[in-house]
Amino acid sequence: MDMTPECSDLHCSTCALGLEFFRDLSLNSNKRMNQIRIIPNMPSSATNTRERILSVAESLFMRHGFDGASMRQITAEAHVNLAAVNYHFGSKEALIQEVFKRRLHHLNQARLEALSALEREAGDQAVKPSRIVDAFFGTLLRMAKEEPQGGFTFLRLLGRTLTDPSDFIRAFLASEYQHVIERYRAALVKALPDVPEEEIIWRFHFMLGATAYAIAGTDTLRVLTSWGAPTSGHLDSTADIERLIPRLMSFLIGGLRAPLPGLGGDIPRRPAPVAKPNRTTPAQRPTRPRKGEPRP
Repeated sequence: MDMTPECSDLHCSTCALGLEFFRDLSLNSNKRMNQIRIIPNMPSSATNTRERILSVAESLFMRHGFDGASMRQITAEAHVNLAAVNYHFGSKEALIQEVFKRRLHHLNQARLEALSALEREAGDQAVKPSRIVDAFFGTLLRMAKEEPQGGFTFLRLLGRTLTDPSDFIRAFLASEYQHVIERYRAALVKALPDVPEEEIIWRFHFMLGATAYAIAGTDTLRVLTSWGAPTSGHLDSTADIERLIPRLMSFLIGGLRAPLPGLGGDIPRRPAPVAKPNRTTPAQRPTRPRKGEPRP
């Protein structure tokens, strides 16, 4: 029985390796795995195949969602067979994680560098809240202009995924964002000393939700056409991003700075640091009245 997969990518050396793998059935499994591990560098054609699969998957996941995009669609548009996808990624779940990893590394690095630059500039002082918000959310929005980093496609994919994530994607994104979120949480706590940390976390949660919905490419604004909405709700051009950024940033900063609500009583503010009493010199200390003298 011929178990050799028929590859539609005739120039893919990775698939050629897969053919050899299936043909050489006499080798035991450990020896086969060792043969794959000792390859020092992935051939350029294999790298191109991998990147092509990732780009096609990114676009299809953006258009149809994780559940809606099938492996058949991905292999057809990438001009590869299922064996090539399984070789590079192993599963559909692993594929979407790799789609995010190649973009989120750049995004996370840019966010951390932006915050570090602001903190160096501020010195011992706290960074202004508006600048922290711009460093986190503005960096993401401006990424839409960077086509090599996914541009509008990745921005809309991220928005769509954040508004309706699968359980494993939610856990994956949480782990990818954890160190970045922690840095920004600490910066906001320092910048807003009068706001309880719990309230800062709530507001950051709302800001994440508003941003995800705004970049998901929904058609909600079409429902508001009677209000004179000037756009369809899609993010397809630099002009769309230029219109979105100032509006969204103003909304986010306004929410962050809003007065604390009363929820069955005012939310307790974080107590201000207690000032240490000034030590007085002996000459400044009040003298006790002598015996028999009236007290003041």
